[in-house]
Amino acid sequence: SLSVEEICKNISKYPMPVRNNGGGHFNHSFFWKTLKKNEGGKPLGELATAIDSAFGSYDKFKEEFTKAATTRFGSGWAWLIKKADGTVAVTSTPNQDNPLMDVAEVKGTPLLGLDVWEHAYYLNYQNRRPDYIAAFYNVINWDEVSKNFKG
Repeated sequence: SLSVEEICKNISKYPMPVRNNGGGHFNHSFFWKTLKKNEGGKPLGELATAIDSAFGSYDKFKEEFTKAATTRFGSGWAWLIKKADGTVAVTSTPNQDNPLMDVAEVKGTPLLGLDVWEHAYYLNYQNRRPDYIAAFYNVINWDEVSKNFKG
């Protein structure tokens, strides 16, 4: 049997319900693993070096990630990914798509993802997506994100 990751990598071969539900399963399962109460802070080690190399600084990374999350029209996800060449990048995907999928505009291995579907933030933030995104940085589990980076 195939893993959900393997299915995502060849998602164009499957019907749309598999793309939507399989993507939703992967994205949400991944999302919850990278969150931890009272975490936040900044990444350390190799991940911090990769972020600084790609963006210039952690603050510049936050600007790019926030922009990707804020400007994703409608429902979707913002991502920090590791590209095939080992560098990191920020991207976003619509609906339940993710960067593993062969249909993604920017492909890579997800390191960190943020759900920007309205249901993810409406109860606490109503239509204030930027406030939700700002609060997200306080619960990122950078140890888990670093594990994702190391593969």
